[in-house]
This record gives sequence, C-alpha cells and structure tokens, in this order.
Amino acid sequence: MNVHDLPTPALLVDADALTANLADMADRLPGPRLRPHVKAHKTTALARQQAALGHTGFTCATVREVEGMAAAGLGEDLLLANEVLDARRLGALVDDAARVTVAIDSPETLAAAARGGVREVLVDVNVGLPRCGIAPDRAGWLADEARAAGLTVRGVMGYEGHLMMLPDAVERARLTEECMAKLAAAHADVGGEVVSGGGTGTYAMNTWVTELQAGSYALMDTAYTAAGLPFRQALTVLATVVSVTDHIGSLPGWAVADVGLKALGMDHGNPTVSGGQVWFVSDEHLTFASAEPLRVGDKVQVVPAHVDPTVTMHERLHVVRGDEVLDTWAVDLRGW
Repeated sequence: MNVHDLPTPALLVDADALTANLADMADRLPGPRLRPHVKAHKTTALARQQAALGHTGFTCATVREVEGMAAAGLGEDLLLANEVLDARRLGALVDDAARVTVAIDSPETLAAAARGGVREVLVDVNVGLPRCGIAPDRAGWLADEARAAGLTVRGVMGYEGHLMMLPDAVERARLTEECMAKLAAAHADVGGEVVSGGGTGTYAMNTWVTELQAGSYALMDTAYTAAGLPFRQALTVLATVVSVTDHIGSLPGWAVADVGLKALGMDHGNPTVSGGQVWFVSDEHLTFASAEPLRVGDKVQVVPAHVDPTVTMHERLHVVRGDEVLDTWAVDLRGW
C-alpha cells in the first residue's frame, strides 16, 4: 500500500528512524539499564522490538497497559509506575505468572496492592515534581509498613518529569543531580535492588538510577527535539489538504488540513508542518500558511508536539519507508 492511499488523519512511523532510535538507546542503556515506558506508544508490536534488543522489563502507566503487555507474552517484569486503589486486575495477572510491581506512596495504595494480590512494590518518592510520591524522609517508614504487610519492597522510584524539557542541558543535569540526591537518601532508608526513574529528557545525564524509564525516544516529538535530544523524528500524522484560500486583503493565503484537536496531543503547543506556519488548530482542522503552493487533495505530514497523547487518539500505526506502507500495528494498549 502507498501512504497516499491511507485514509487521513493517519499515524505514520518512519521505519528507519524508529530502528535507529531503538538501536541508539539500546547502545547507550543496554538490557536492564532501560525499562522502556510503553505509555509513549501503547503498541505491543513496538514493545516486541524493544524486547528483541534486550529490554525485557517494561514500565506501564495504566492497568490496561499491564494487562495488554502480559497478554502479548511480555509480562516478564512489568512495573506500573503509578498509584492505583484497585489492584485486583493486577493480582489476577500475578496469579497467571506475570511479574507485576506497583508503585505505592501511601498506606492506602499499600493496602490496595496487598488487597489486590500484588506482591511486589516500589516506594514512589517525590523528588521535585508536584505529582505522586511520598516525601523522601518518610519513604523508609512506608517500606517498613509494606514489609509488615507481607509485600516485597524491590526499591524506590522517583520521576524528575519537571526537568525533561528544560532547554539548557547543563541546568537540566544540575537539577537532575539534586533530584536524584533525594531519591538516593530515600533508597538508603528503603533498601532493595531497584532505583528506577528518569525519562527521555534525562537519559544521558541520570546516572544514579539502576533502570531508566524512557519512552518518547522511540517516536519523538517537537518538544523533545527542541530540548536538543539526538533521536530522530519517527512519528508524523498524515493529513489531507481539504481547503485552500488565496490571500484576502492583508492576510496571506492559507491551507486547511483534516487533522485537528481530536487527532493531536496539544498540551505542549501547536504541531508543525514542514515548510509551513501553523496558525491554529480546531476540532477537525489545522490551518496553516505554506511556503509552497498547495492544492486540495495534497497530502502533508504534521509533526505533533507531544507524542504520548497523540498516539492514544489513534487505532493504528502505519510503519513506512518513503511512500511505501511496510506494516500496520494496532495501538492495542489504548483505553482503561
């Protein structure tokens, strides 16, 4: 199939860029040093490629992701790096021989893990991102409570997510070290073999964790590219030009493509169009000025600013080389 035969909007993954990104990260963080985060692509077919490079432990953000990975035969070591208050579905996976670890940051999430049948936990530590995580000086106490409840505490995790997009790499590295000092102090009290954290934005500088939870590196987006990361842009959204308007008064001409808020993650800002200037994005439309003349029916490739929410809005990824569609993968970890 040719990409121009695809109904739009459609997610395209450049096969060569994806292969290069996976290989580059595997070279930098081989085997268990990387615990890829599947929330970035929500696709077990892509996860299998990561596993083939030696990354057999995975990070998940939802119970549904954990279930889908286990069903796909990728349940060797799954971490739900998130707090849940109903862990029964996770416990069922443990009973079926999947290895599932869940993050806890309170007595309530600890009790939910034990009640649901999860036997292994990481203590989630707040290292500076105002989201989940227990205060570092209380992490040891929570670990003791977990062990008293019969759970195995594998170690700690802490996510410096507020630093991922900082454009100044030197400042990003300095602040990462400060965050990891908090995690190290907590780990000294908690014990265990695992220190988990980090992400695509700090993969090259976070040398304190035993495993790094990067995900976006595989497909990339404009926000991470702006942070100066070396990975190639593999993901674009194919769209069709549905309307073209010549200049009106002082306004230059513009084009409208059939991709909008319902097909693009917009929390990191507007997408980009090569050779064009995006004016605004509405429900079903992207309005942009193009340096080259366009006609109704032309195809354009749109680069999203945030890969994770963009992917989850689509049912499939089309793996391409040039204009040829090589394969189509279901985004099979969507939903809850």
